[in-house]
Amino acid sequence: MTFKSLALAAVAVLLLPAAASAQAYRAPRAVGDQPSLEGTWTNATLTPLERPARIGERRAMTADEVAAAEGRRAEVIAKSLAPTKDDADFEKEPCYAGNTLSGGATADCGYNAFWTDHGDTVMRVNGEPRTSLITSPGNGRMPARVNGGAPPPRRGVYGVAGENPENQTLGERCITSFGNHAGPVMLPSFYNSNYQIAQGTDAVVIVVEMIHDARVIRLNGKHGPNNVWYGDSIGHWDGETLVVETTNYHPHQQMFGGSPKMKVTERFTRVGDKRLRYEFKVEDPSVWTGPWSGEYEFSPSKGPVYEYACHEGNYALPGILAGARAAEAEARKAGTGGAGTPGR
Repeated sequence: MTFKSLALAAVAVLLLPAAASAQAYRAPRAVGDQPSLEGTWTNATLTPLERPARIGERRAMTADEVAAAEGRRAEVIAKSLAPTKDDADFEKEPCYAGNTLSGGATADCGYNAFWTDHGDTVMRVNGEPRTSLITSPGNGRMPARVNGGAPPPRRGVYGVAGENPENQTLGERCITSFGNHAGPVMLPSFYNSNYQIAQGTDAVVIVVEMIHDARVIRLNGKHGPNNVWYGDSIGHWDGETLVVETTNYHPHQQMFGGSPKMKVTERFTRVGDKRLRYEFKVEDPSVWTGPWSGEYEFSPSKGPVYEYACHEGNYALPGILAGARAAEAEARKAGTGGAGTPGR
């Protein structure tokens, strides 16, 4: 054997432990010797679904970008937890909510950082800090829409539509979450990005903290004929991976602006004691010019999934509708019609 071949053989032997260790993890077992995905998990993260256009096709964040993003979040939390000054000017003091859904940019914002949970870190997949959850297309963004079409109109407008409950958004009506927590695709939002997974011989159930949804994935079944909320999910095991195909979305859900014919394929793989790999692929030729896909890793939640009491004790929606009825009554009395008149 030549010196070159001996050297190559030695290198191969040295690499074997590293290669083997990458494949060595075997998930604990659940019912029927299934790989266990069970536990309480979170996907809260500072990494966005779509990559900022300025980053181009760069998948990984630099160390400086990670430090800046996570440092900003730490600053938001610290400032939000600080005592409010006695002489605070609420029209000028900044709102440390760290999100655009806070209800304003001043200290009297709807939610400060105590109530929100965007996650404190960027998303890492196999240790690599990601610039976006979408990885394909290469720019980390959804493909163009077919024929340049615009997304479908939203159902309801916050604080505007008051004719009847059906005109309010699905989130306001507590039918679906304010984000896409349950999905699929399952995505984090500005709070309650927690999930509990339970497995059985015929189904895997994912309990979503937001709106306390229970997503039932039927194993080795067939899709039904009806369109349902969150779509019809059918799963099967491919070795250590749970593969789930979801179709038949409810037409009012308009997930990402997709049609009821949208198909999402997900793959759940336990890759460590505290790591659950999640991969997704979205296909809808009637809406997008091509498929789009991505991945991230769930990590263990800090606590259990709590009940999400969406509207119990919340009088906002009845108040909105009652106000609309009062306005209609005044309009009829004045002979000018109103929001609830025919044709409106």
